[in-house]
Amino acid sequence: MKKEAVFVYSDQLLSYKFSENHPFNQFRLTLTLDLLRKIDKIQESDIVPPRSATKEELQLIHDAAYVEAVQKAGSGELSLDIAEGYGLGTEDTPMFEGMHEASALLVGGTLTAADWVMQEKAAHALHLGGGLHHGFRGKASGFCIYNDSSVAIKYLQEKYQARVLYIDTDAHHGDGVQWSFYDDPDVCTLSIHETGRYLFPGTGNVNERGQGKGYGFSFNLPLDAFTEDESWLEAYETSIWEVADFFKPDVILTQNGADAHFYDPLTHLSASMNIYKRIPEVAHQVAHQYCDGRWIAVGGGGYDIWRVVPRAWAYIWLAMTRHSDVSGPLPKAWLEQWQPKSPVQLPAEWNDPPGAYPAIPRKPEIEEKNRLTLEKMLYPLRQHKK
Repeated sequence: MKKEAVFVYSDQLLSYKFSENHPFNQFRLTLTLDLLRKIDKIQESDIVPPRSATKEELQLIHDAAYVEAVQKAGSGELSLDIAEGYGLGTEDTPMFEGMHEASALLVGGTLTAADWVMQEKAAHALHLGGGLHHGFRGKASGFCIYNDSSVAIKYLQEKYQARVLYIDTDAHHGDGVQWSFYDDPDVCTLSIHETGRYLFPGTGNVNERGQGKGYGFSFNLPLDAFTEDESWLEAYETSIWEVADFFKPDVILTQNGADAHFYDPLTHLSASMNIYKRIPEVAHQVAHQYCDGRWIAVGGGGYDIWRVVPRAWAYIWLAMTRHSDVSGPLPKAWLEQWQPKSPVQLPAEWNDPPGAYPAIPRKPEIEEKNRLTLEKMLYPLRQHKK
């Protein structure tokens, strides 16, 4: 019988770890899964283990020489001089033991999710260990060694002949995925992110629309710093429906970075938990409207791993399993288990309280700027429909 959703996970995913103090911390997977267990919204039968991606699968996107370099780096056989040419051994992506195996497992987890959905064993699949959208063909970047979403999209094309709509709501532009398919008309990318004027990777301008046959299939919505919920959701809800209606995908793949939240230490957006409740609800509706429910979701950024990520990512699973009405206090057992280990005071509720951050003085100006950016991005689509 076809399952509503599967949750791709094993403790081995925690081996993707640069160092104790690195901001990219997969312990957030443990916290999220435990939160779902404590509210009794996930069963052991919902959890499927990831497999490792093969070298051939990695090379659907990545150069063979780069894969070999990552393997050598993970066994201490790559000199720093050579490593830096591959984006390895940097402050963002330090080398660590077993990094190839850990990275290949993250990619394989997204491929596992893809197979469950495309083989109609589940309508939806969630792999929070994935979402490493900055990885390039021959270079690591921005905490990302291999780009699991790019590999999975190519895999979906080759194995299932699928047209893929990729939707990226990380605060950082989904550059690695965009450039992988910039000239491909059978992949449509939509990235909603903080403007690159202030934030890595500095790309994702509204005029990045694709090239060659892929022109018109790349969509970027760079939002102004300090954007709040209403403006963020207006941009997201308007763009996702219009882009999906234009492209009519066979499957959607959503990248769910949780770093647009006002608590996030690496970004400058001012969204609250309201957007993280709404993002997957809308994605769920779009998947059922256009792709017979086929929806693969991955994780991504999110650097307040205690106060933000567990709630935000739990909402994806709750939307997939039609339990989006969860609200009110967080489970006492979860708070009691993790508060002693948390360096910050954990939130008491699923929602953020009103007035949790200072008022943004330029709010009307920011909202107007975002609305103009949205109109500029969607103008070609709207002209095409006339």
